Amino acid sequence: MDINRRGAFYVTAIALVLAYGTIGTYMLGSSGNFNVKVASVPEALYFTIVTISTVGYGDIVPVTDVARAFVIVLIISGLSIFLSAVTVLSGEFLSARVEKLYSGSDIPDRKKLSGHIVLIGYDATNALVAQKLKTQKRNFVIITGDKPTTEALRKKGYPAFLEDYTSRADLEKFNLDKATDVVIDLRDSSKTVYAVLVVKKLAKDTKISVVVQNAEAETHLADLDVDSIINPMTIAAETLTKTLDRDQDTSA
Repeated sequence: MDINRRGAFYVTAIALVLAYGTIGTYMLGSSGNFNVKVASVPEALYFTIVTISTVGYGDIVPVTDVARAFVIVLIISGLSIFLSAVTVLSGEFLSARVEKLYSGSDIPDRKKLSGHIVLIGYDATNALVAQKLKTQKRNFVIITGDKPTTEALRKKGYPAFLEDYTSRADLEKFNLDKATDVVIDLRDSSKTVYAVLVVKKLAKDTKISVVVQNAEAETHLADLDVDSIINPMTIAAETLTKTLDRDQDTSA
């Protein structure tokens, strides 16, 4: 539950407690359960707020067992909700502020992303790509499926987000249709295929590059019509073979 949803939850809970206190006080107070007659809703609301805040002026006091039981429930529920709201919301707000300050950079607003590069996954290749893009001050984001990785990247100033890269709803947040490139670098071949399928539905005209770890993965992706399939092991082997061939020609 994010901070906005938590805020809405606690606002609703507080409203319900105030409603319970106000209605209960008005009904009980108008029938002789307090030392004075509570004759209006504003007066009942006043007693509710004073009771929850533990100020207790003593001008309105419960005098029957029913009224005392009602006030006990009001105090316990009211204090619990208010203290919980203050603790949770202030904690999340401060945490977000600390993370932002600690990262040394502002995380981009996903709704305003355009002309950007999206790195899905943070395996070896995307790690190097991200480093170069950051050095070049390019417009890019990193989507990871691992919370510790995301937090570590943010602390280093990278625009990293924790999302499910096989979920259409999660990837829709990053305006893939407005991106220039999407680079998928996931060690898990099955997740790679799922991610490619989702990206292709969301970004039909965006260039898609996929990093794979083996020939089998290349075969699976060949029919998905991506722009580039990159196998670092194959590239390394071809480069090394050419070097060996040149050395052999020189020695001959």
